[in-house]
Amino acid sequence: MRIMAIDYGDARTGVAVSDPTGLLAGYVAVIHSRKADVVSAEIARLVKEQGVEELVMGFPRNMDGSEGPRAELYREFAGQVEAAAGLPVRLWDERRSTIEAHAILHESGKRMKVHKKNVDAVAASLILEGYLTYRRNHPEG
Repeated sequence: MRIMAIDYGDARTGVAVSDPTGLLAGYVAVIHSRKADVVSAEIARLVKEQGVEELVMGFPRNMDGSEGPRAELYREFAGQVEAAAGLPVRLWDERRSTIEAHAILHESGKRMKVHKKNVDAVAASLILEGYLTYRRNHPEG
């Protein structure tokens, strides 16, 4: 079962798709658009192209677990994605995913200019890896 993770952002949205077994992160992409309808349409296209059966999207939470200031915007976007892709979107705690993505890129020796281009895809991969680990440890869902 292919699972797609989405790291929604203002200017760029990272996407990561698992392998067919749903065990490893595989395909990654960055959608460059500030328009939610354009991003949701591109996600729907990728869902079809990649044979995705499940969607998980990073959800902003504060460090204390409460909802972040952008939570409602993300809920609305998740609804757009559901309508466009025809699949429900599971909201997934994304605390620290972007910070960790920057750290990974920095450790790999990438310059900050390169970080901007790749950080969203790396963050989506981290969201996907976290969700896949959760699924392995909680097979009942």
